[in-house]
Amino acid sequence: MKNNQKTPRGPQTTAIHAGEPERFRKSAPVGIDICRTSSFTFASTQEMKRWAEGKSKAWIYTRYGNPTLDVAEKKIAALEGAEDCVVTASGMAAISSALLGVLKAGDEVISTAQLYGGTFRLMRDILPRFGIGVRQVGTDLAGLEKQLTPQVRALYVESPTNPTLRLVDLRKAADFARKHKLVSIIDNTFASPVLQQPVKMGFDLVVHSATKYLNGHTDLIAGAVAGKASLVHKARNMVICLGGSMDPEAAYMLIRGMKTLGVRVERQCANAMAVAKFLEKHPKVARVHYPGLAAHPDHKLAKSQMSGFGSMMAIDLKGGLPAARRFCDRVRLFLLAASLGGVESLVVLPLFTSHYNMSKEELSRSGVGPGTVRVSVGLEDVADLIADLRQALA
Repeated sequence: MKNNQKTPRGPQTTAIHAGEPERFRKSAPVGIDICRTSSFTFASTQEMKRWAEGKSKAWIYTRYGNPTLDVAEKKIAALEGAEDCVVTASGMAAISSALLGVLKAGDEVISTAQLYGGTFRLMRDILPRFGIGVRQVGTDLAGLEKQLTPQVRALYVESPTNPTLRLVDLRKAADFARKHKLVSIIDNTFASPVLQQPVKMGFDLVVHSATKYLNGHTDLIAGAVAGKASLVHKARNMVICLGGSMDPEAAYMLIRGMKTLGVRVERQCANAMAVAKFLEKHPKVARVHYPGLAAHPDHKLAKSQMSGFGSMMAIDLKGGLPAARRFCDRVRLFLLAASLGGVESLVVLPLFTSHYNMSKEELSRSGVGPGTVRVSVGLEDVADLIADLRQALA
């Protein structure tokens, strides 16, 4: 639903209050209701007719929308500085709905080669089955102009990338898309709207796996598409037609999780910086991929377009896959699990999870090596996290 907030507020205030019913000077519940229903009644057949003609905004069926989903959508739209938002059943439902909303058979999309594995497989295996071509560029956008054809309709990027934290110059990408009348789409999951607002840098659509930072508690699957109202409307139609709609219970959990988004991300960023500095000096670590470190190739870019460096990183261990497996099997506080952005610290091998079923060439372009471990830093005491890493690497 459209974001009608007029007075600018800080991200944590926005995360708590945006999109919620007016309660000041009223006797009203502080918490948000869960609208547990599949269907809504019409007042009359005349109202039903008006809805069918697009003249009524009445609720009809939760796949089309729901009051609880509406609150989550308004909150995310406000956080992203977007006109509108639609929430979805998963991050992949958000990504596929955003892309299919603007692409049809015969169209092409230019995408960065470094992507979350699920998005990569969507681009490689699924879109071509629908007659949609995919062209790739690096995160540095070199050769972007050469990828243009009359069929290209969209530019899709991920920044920071999963799992090696490379960055795309978002202003450059958005300017290019605008110049060539392409729809610009970015996966903002790794940054969250607390650290990066691509809409303000010119992007048309922002997609999220809301499972991650937005929810932050590893207890639901969710996604979101935010941006220009006309384009969100197209994504919403895809959600309605293809069925990737969010459940009201999940929407409530997402709303509750977002209320602590700002404080969680701030603490996670601080923990991650300390962890990255420790790992950077460890003799068994060949490389730390974290944009907060001066040695990271996109450190200056991160400082210019992000308000913090996030809590995601990847490390390349000396000794390759055997060393990476030993490390992951030895951690005790860090949990060996997929996903990211939650309060718990996690480690995972991209080779066996997000980037499985990819060729050596595809893995190389993604920056994933046999010794690569993705690390999601949570909210535990940082001294305990470092102690666990030290014993696991011993």
